[in-house]
Amino acid sequence: MDEAVSTPEVPHTWRPRTVRMVAYGLGLLIVVTFAVMAVVLPMDWRTWDRVMLVGFGVLVAGGLHLLGRPRLTAEENRVLVVNGIRTHVLSWQEILDIQMPEGEPWPCVDLSDGTSLPVMGVQSTDGQSARQAVEDFRVMLRRGEAEEPDRS
Repeated sequence: MDEAVSTPEVPHTWRPRTVRMVAYGLGLLIVVTFAVMAVVLPMDWRTWDRVMLVGFGVLVAGGLHLLGRPRLTAEENRVLVVNGIRTHVLSWQEILDIQMPEGEPWPCVDLSDGTSLPVMGVQSTDGQSARQAVEDFRVMLRRGEAEEPDRS
């Protein structure tokens, strides 16, 4: 099969499916539950207490957003790795390989400076789609490499 046909188009973004559904679903459930509690609480609770209860629910939902935020974006000239709080902007030349050993929660990219960077935008809980994302990214990494010269 032709490699150009199987290579995803750039820009391409990978996001975890299962973790996002759980994080945002749970965040919505918590905010709604706390809002309902604020309405049905006994009358001896002050307005400020009710507002703070809903505010706490929004704060917890904001924390859950950090779990649903990760992504991996491959663009023409750079790669964006968004992990919870930090965003890493890498050039394609900085990335040597991507690996997701069996049993690991997410893959890591090996960088040219000898370090590795976790990529939480692809998570093993997504099963086959996570493995496919790693393979697709690996194909994108190889597209800019020159072929080995024939030494025979």
